[in-house]
Amino acid sequence: MAAARHGAFHPLRVEAVEPLTDDSVAVTLAVPPGLRADFHHAPGQHLALRRIVEDTEIRRTYSICGQAPGPDGPRTLRVAVRLVDGGVFSTYALKELTAGDTVEVMPPAGRFVLEPRAGRFAAIVGGSGITPVLSIVSTLLAREPSATFCLIRSDRTTASTMFLDEVADLKDRYPDRFQLVQTLSREEQQAGPASGRLDEKRLVKLLPALLPVEAVDGWFLCGPYGLVQGAERALRTLGVARDRVHQEVFHVEETPAGTRAPAGAPEHSTVTAKLDGRSGSWPVRDGESLLETVLRNRSDAPYACKGGVCGTCRAFLVRGEVRMDRNFALEQEELDAGYVLACQSHPATEQVELDFDR
Repeated sequence: MAAARHGAFHPLRVEAVEPLTDDSVAVTLAVPPGLRADFHHAPGQHLALRRIVEDTEIRRTYSICGQAPGPDGPRTLRVAVRLVDGGVFSTYALKELTAGDTVEVMPPAGRFVLEPRAGRFAAIVGGSGITPVLSIVSTLLAREPSATFCLIRSDRTTASTMFLDEVADLKDRYPDRFQLVQTLSREEQQAGPASGRLDEKRLVKLLPALLPVEAVDGWFLCGPYGLVQGAERALRTLGVARDRVHQEVFHVEETPAGTRAPAGAPEHSTVTAKLDGRSGSWPVRDGESLLETVLRNRSDAPYACKGGVCGTCRAFLVRGEVRMDRNFALEQEELDAGYVLACQSHPATEQVELDFDR
């Protein structure tokens, strides 16, 4: 079977749309036998969904919330969609999407993953940040009997808490290996931590009281930018090594397309890009990101958010130098290895070469 093309979308039938809270739903997609290898995913990966509205393409990224599949690939894929103010796709998903509809879906991507292995693991999540972590923890506990997991989650209220029943079921199924700590920022609880935000100061005090911080083999932080950054600083204060902390940020405002070249950029630049085994070279227009240049000539270039968050447009920098506006997707090890986000990269040399296939 030929390998899946990076930016290829496939029409998948909607099997079910189930309400999770007043402002969120779980969407289950059926995967036909011929596409199950393409949609094989690791626990924690995400999908890019596409919809065309009045000749405008809308792409959004949603994490897979079910267990990772076996070697034959998934029969279904389940993602969670939370309503965003003014969100075109989320409004459509909550108010119009029904079973039997078709959604265009790109094969799974993302490196916020944990392949099941022995050890002690923990996550700090906020709001819809539970989605990829639900896949991670359910897969880990089911497949690795010696692993343990501590989930510390923050939500506004009980009513706004996504996957409340699914997480409770994990607690009932693995009482000795799964520790759950629920905090609410806008509602008092009869048991557990006091209400309030999980900020850096609070986490520095809370975490050592919950578990041996130094013995945790991997920390997974997911949710709004403020919570993830506060949790990362708290772990650094507590002496956790950087390579044990993995982050995925939700809810970062998209940066508008550039209108002029960054300071110090060369007057004329050319990008060479390899994608699905084919290479091409094109001039970079003033203010364009490298992804925008490639997309003008290769519409199949992979991307989803264009905001430096999802990592779908990750590419290896073969030659030249770039300046990235921001990065919420690549970890330091990936940057050190030479990877960049094409959607955030601008040329800093006259010649830049990217490889999307590595």
